[in-house]
Amino acid sequence: MTTAQQTSPYQHYVYAYPHKTAYRRLPDRPALRELWTVQDRSALSLYVHIPFCEVRCGFCNLFTRIGAPDGLTGAYLDALERQADAVRAALGDGEPVRFATAAFGGGTPTFLTAAELERLCDIAERRMGADLRAVPLSVEASPATATADRLAVLAERGATRLSLGVQSFVDSEARAAVRPQRRADVEAALGRIRDAGIPVLNIDLIYGIDGQTERTWRDSLDAALAWRPEELYLYPLYVRPLTGLGRHQGDTGADPEWDAQRLRLYRAGRDHLLARGYVQQSMRMFRRADAPPQGADDYACQTDGMIGLGCGARSYTSALHYSFDYAVGMHEIRGIIDDYVTTADFAHAEVGYRVTGHEARRRHLLQSLLQAEGLSVADYRARFGSSPHDDFRAELHRLAGRGWLTDTAGDLLVLTPQGLAHSDAVGPELFSPEVRSAMAAYERK
Repeated sequence: MTTAQQTSPYQHYVYAYPHKTAYRRLPDRPALRELWTVQDRSALSLYVHIPFCEVRCGFCNLFTRIGAPDGLTGAYLDALERQADAVRAALGDGEPVRFATAAFGGGTPTFLTAAELERLCDIAERRMGADLRAVPLSVEASPATATADRLAVLAERGATRLSLGVQSFVDSEARAAVRPQRRADVEAALGRIRDAGIPVLNIDLIYGIDGQTERTWRDSLDAALAWRPEELYLYPLYVRPLTGLGRHQGDTGADPEWDAQRLRLYRAGRDHLLARGYVQQSMRMFRRADAPPQGADDYACQTDGMIGLGCGARSYTSALHYSFDYAVGMHEIRGIIDDYVTTADFAHAEVGYRVTGHEARRRHLLQSLLQAEGLSVADYRARFGSSPHDDFRAELHRLAGRGWLTDTAGDLLVLTPQGLAHSDAVGPELFSPEVRSAMAAYERK
């Protein structure tokens, strides 16, 4: 890692560890039944991935394709049913299987029609056994696809959270991010979401867009706040390879001036929300102090398993994280989706990363430390029989030395405000050498 990379606040958005670019083909293709037979299945998370969008934003490197030829969404739901049947059979009936939380992501799940969303919910409930009306259910949407009929289906089927990707309320900034939308259409979509009565509205915003200023950033924040969203996510803009912006701008390398701008906008946004009754949950996430609780009391992302359905979804067991092939380029994504919809055998894991004991410790450290509430040393010791201070002494010492971590001698490890601001540097610094090496060797496609 270069000095510039070490000091840049913006290296990787760590939403999962290890990253999918560390995954590789599993030559033994382990049977799902063998993987799940030893797992606790009393509080699982269900994630269903829909890899379709009406447009692809310039910053997007998610696994998704633009549009769908006639019949493709139906064929995709057919494949989801086959996969759900295979996974549910692998979970077995020896011990109770219960889902504590569920989410539909993508892509844009609301790219599906209202009837297809009904079918999607049926797959989660009737095939997998998830009680969507009894657990938190989060669904991602775009302004153009947040139509009244789709929202009515989601509300009736138990959606408790709707996340709307707005990114900017300033039309010129949306165009600069290659996100064709008009503020009037965004406002209309927000009105429909509130009318649908889904309890939690989340609005995604992005800072660091070309031409954005502190004034226009404040304008977007205030436009979002006018809807009193229960949650707001503030994302720094990244220009990644193989994305629309990446192809247009190329590899610009380290940019201290842009880093400084994004940090400045982050702090302005954070302070603006904190002053208006929001509580910071992580670098990106802010929740209104009086918002209804969102999340399962008995599910912990550090320890509990996740079932992923769909060709872009991950599944987590204690020993293996697995998925399907990964790509960013449109041609490759289309090929993976085409392979998925014709797959008959979903009983085996195909691509993944084996999580050793030390990697499990790193994942627990990462998943906890990047949350504002921090890591409980007692919980870590109860799970692993050791202390994070012993397992990661050098790493924690470096973070504390930069002023990014509070006193590591106590019962709680917590990032300071400066540390939270540098979360996208803290996370990658905690990657293992093995994961870092695998990510570096990944051939982009």
